Amino acid sequence: MSEFTNVAEIFGSNVFNDAVMQERLPKKVYKELKKTIEEGKELDLATADVIAHEMKEWAIEKGATHYTHWFQPLTGVTAEKHDSFISAPDKNGKVLMSFSGKELIKGEPDASSFPSGGLRATFEARGYTAWDCTSPAFVRQDAAGATLCIPTAFCSYTGEALDQKTPLLRSMEAINAEALRLLRLFGNTTSKRVTPSVGPEQEYFLVDKAKYLQRKDLIYTGRTLFGAMPPKGQELDDHYFGNIRQRIAAFMKEVNEELWKLGVTAKTQHNEVAPAQHELAPIYAECNVAVDHNQIVMKTLKMVACRHGLQCLLHEKPFAGVNGSGKHNNWSITTDDGINLLDPGTTPHENIQFLLVLACILKAVDTHADLLRESAADVGNDHRLGANEAPPAIISVFLGEQLEDVVEQLISTGEATHSLKGGKLETGVKTLPDLTKDATDRNRTSPFAFTGNKFEFRMVGSKDSIAAPNIVLNTIVAEAFAEASNVLEKADDFEMAVHDLIKKYLTEHQRIVFNGNGYSDAWVEEAERRGLPNIKSMVDAIPALTTDKAIGLFEKFHVFTKAELESRAEIQYETYAKAINIEAKAMIDIASKQIIPAVIKYTKSLADTVNSVTAAGAEASVQSELLAETSGLLSDTKVALQKLIDLDKKSEEVPEGTELAHYFHEEIVPAMAELRAPVDALEMIVDKEMWPMPSYGDLMFEV
Repeated sequence: MSEFTNVAEIFGSNVFNDAVMQERLPKKVYKELKKTIEEGKELDLATADVIAHEMKEWAIEKGATHYTHWFQPLTGVTAEKHDSFISAPDKNGKVLMSFSGKELIKGEPDASSFPSGGLRATFEARGYTAWDCTSPAFVRQDAAGATLCIPTAFCSYTGEALDQKTPLLRSMEAINAEALRLLRLFGNTTSKRVTPSVGPEQEYFLVDKAKYLQRKDLIYTGRTLFGAMPPKGQELDDHYFGNIRQRIAAFMKEVNEELWKLGVTAKTQHNEVAPAQHELAPIYAECNVAVDHNQIVMKTLKMVACRHGLQCLLHEKPFAGVNGSGKHNNWSITTDDGINLLDPGTTPHENIQFLLVLACILKAVDTHADLLRESAADVGNDHRLGANEAPPAIISVFLGEQLEDVVEQLISTGEATHSLKGGKLETGVKTLPDLTKDATDRNRTSPFAFTGNKFEFRMVGSKDSIAAPNIVLNTIVAEAFAEASNVLEKADDFEMAVHDLIKKYLTEHQRIVFNGNGYSDAWVEEAERRGLPNIKSMVDAIPALTTDKAIGLFEKFHVFTKAELESRAEIQYETYAKAINIEAKAMIDIASKQIIPAVIKYTKSLADTVNSVTAAGAEASVQSELLAETSGLLSDTKVALQKLIDLDKKSEEVPEGTELAHYFHEEIVPAMAELRAPVDALEMIVDKEMWPMPSYGDLMFEV
């Protein structure tokens, strides 16, 4: 029986949180730091020195020997450089443990080796990390010992953002300022800050580590490039919410304990739809903290999996033929005194503030659907979006029956007089209680769904940072709030102006609302009639970053400069081309060195069998047919392999950037599919003992 875990006792034990700061910092220093966190007040070096000293002492008590500025460059993962606390030895040869305010506030990693999209040349190495005091420092304990991790932003010597955190913080400032403007118009004088809250649901796969190490495609690319479907997949729906296997349960228990120590509110865990697929969901946190926590979650899943002889796969589509993995980004807006701006109340038709907020969000999503789609663009997500397992690539908003009814009343009659009620759900079983029924159903096919008091953006890829979608959401909604405030601040009759503005926004942007089946072909046709964009691939989504509309939006709210947007677009094109190139080269390597040699051995075995059986005077028609079929597929494999080799070689002549990304998308990706088809067919014929790698069945069902 496993040891009892006292969650309340361990939660946040490795976090330099508010409680620790109150206990350890002098009152004056604590107040100064809180002002910096809550009001953005600059922190002086003397105060920073005191904080750094106490942070170091606390970390050393936790066993820390090193500290790191923990940041999120544009690589898709976190980065860190470890420095020990030791100072130069004194004349007696003894070292002191020191950590200054300057070391806390600013670091200087080499900026030349991180993606910059042309913002920095290779010889221009200087970059800075800056302490983000709104996200608490923490001590991470792993094989390296204990390390004090200090969340930081990362920028170039010339001030451009080279990370995910800097624009995220900028976008949070934008929505805070514009939401407060709107609230003041409704007479709210008490709320001092408005913050987006986020709760990301993290999906992932677990496979046996030993089997994983036999799959070069998983090692190189994170997904299987070859693989025939096993007799059973997910068609019985028996894995979803099913009993959690003991090996997986032990893994989940340790993940929870690690996350709780780091202040991550791991709440929900369950089996997902596909075999070997699972989900972990935390409670909401402030947007910036939620982004950091999600990085901690992904790191912890991988780290703990290794301890249990498992490998965690975060790729959006590790296996063809079964569901891939995503990350539902649950987003809401909350004031510092506890008001959720997305809470409709029991009578939403009477909640004018909520209706205006809702109308602004519909306007924002409709106006910037291309940007929102781009924020979820990822090489792996191309396999998942629109494949009847995830939302379609068309952005639409699900409101549910109750809110859609209110919207239709406002559009058709100019006023809303009632709201649909939930009522009771009778079970028909006397021993079971009647249940309170919600006023609206859920719609899992919608990419952007209202779910009671929040919006759920379901397009985000499982391995991606949630920073990008939240940067976009925060900024486009800030713009809509600003435009509404511009109108209302000039109004002579506020109530009439609000009423007219809500109706105007809802009427103009009604096309974005869709409550039906997002998986259907009929919706694709209907969306086209409505003029909604259907952006099917990452390379087609990237241009949304650098339109005049996007540049104007982000520059207006000081979230990105034009140069920063252009650099991110360039990085996206490079990322796509490099990822597909790695996949193509991995396919070539595996097919050449493993699959074709294995099939040749099998055909020789068949040929020897045909000769032996025929020499014995018996009929060998079955063996001959198998030999002919295998030889034919082997020939198809060789032809497809050579085509992929030639096309990959030709890619060296294609100019980098947009042109190269399109080349890989339009030429290499189809050629990879052509190579996979005969190989997967061969896997169904060749003796399993001769096949050079574990099968889908081995990976998904033997965990």
